[in-house]
Amino acid sequence: MARVNTADERRFDTPKGSRRPRFRRGERDKDRFGRFTEWVARAMGTPGFLLGLSVFAISWMAWNTFAPEHLRFDSIAIGFTALTLVLSLQASYAAPLILLAQNRQDDRDRVQIEQDRQRAERNLADTEYLAREVVALRLAVKDLASKDFIRSELRAVLEELDRKDEEDAANAAPRG
Repeated sequence: MARVNTADERRFDTPKGSRRPRFRRGERDKDRFGRFTEWVARAMGTPGFLLGLSVFAISWMAWNTFAPEHLRFDSIAIGFTALTLVLSLQASYAAPLILLAQNRQDDRDRVQIEQDRQRAERNLADTEYLAREVVALRLAVKDLASKDFIRSELRAVLEELDRKDEEDAANAAPRG
């Protein structure tokens, strides 16, 4: 019986005989939809979108006002009802998409705030450690001999050596 090599059996990161989906559909679709909502929110906030929507509404009203009667599809007599419905439908989809995009931004901001808080805690801990080290260094330096102290001790040693040399010279002179 011939053995069939499937894609899963050729993969080394998948246990033999297991079937693994090629991608996680839910997570990928969720992210794709989230990016789409952000794109919609960004696009609706541009001057181009507002200009395009204005041109669309003006064209709609102009067509239904000045076109021949048999070509009109929305009556000016009843206040452009179809245009109102189209704009309401657009607004009813735009609002939730914008809110979804804002929620994604809030999530990103929340993560950024948490990272900033952790970074601030690390900086505070580092600063406290450095402050303790500086205090320890100050205490250690305080116990060290100062330059003036070392000079005075060297002078005292030199004076004592000079005095011993004079005494040795004085003791050696009468014998001769």
